[in-house]
Amino acid sequence: MPSKRYTKALALVDSGKSYSLEAAVDLLLKFPKAKFNESVELAFRLGVDPKQSDQMVRGTVPLPHGSGKTVRVLVFAKSGAAADAAKAAGAEYVGFEDMVKKCQEGWTDFDIAIATPEAMAEVRKLGKVLGPRGLMPNPKTGTVTDDTAKAVKEVKAGRVEFKIDKAGNVHVPVGKTSFQPAQIVENARSVIDAVTKARPQSARGQYIQSCTLSATMSPPVRLDFKTFAKAA
Repeated sequence: MPSKRYTKALALVDSGKSYSLEAAVDLLLKFPKAKFNESVELAFRLGVDPKQSDQMVRGTVPLPHGSGKTVRVLVFAKSGAAADAAKAAGAEYVGFEDMVKKCQEGWTDFDIAIATPEAMAEVRKLGKVLGPRGLMPNPKTGTVTDDTAKAVKEVKAGRVEFKIDKAGNVHVPVGKTSFQPAQIVENARSVIDAVTKARPQSARGQYIQSCTLSATMSPPVRLDFKTFAKAA
């Protein structure tokens, strides 16, 4: 049974209507509030086949106003300039063999993992541990780099990663319900642009099939994506 709060929120949504981004954000922020600062996210249904390697949709996007989330960063780097730079940039955990061993023992109490190219020889062994949790460093998302300071600062400032799941969906956080409406709108536009530009060349037909905006405890609000469907 849905909660009373969810039911009240659902009553505010016109199920037969698609909303502009601005209207969707305004509606979302009128929903009855939960007792915590809910995350706000966009969910895309894409017209691609995620089973095909040439139709993967993946990337990163900096949110102009951040995600509102405290990001705990682990950096795999041998002692030296890269490790020192990561610490100075604010990484919570920095190490190499000690951190690899800790992860092998099942520790995953962090949100983002960054590694230097040199460290990846050992970090690759953590594929079975980090891979299923989406924590594996990857050059395509800027998390395998010698410039550890830049990478740490970007993820701390609100750079988010997106990746298509097995069902052809992409979920991307765009802020918190405590944000101002304009901040959520600007963050969402950045994400929409990034996902649109990530369209695989081999994709055929309509790329973005649907897009909704929701909060952690709220029903989804369907967006009128015709405003950005031309590029999609």
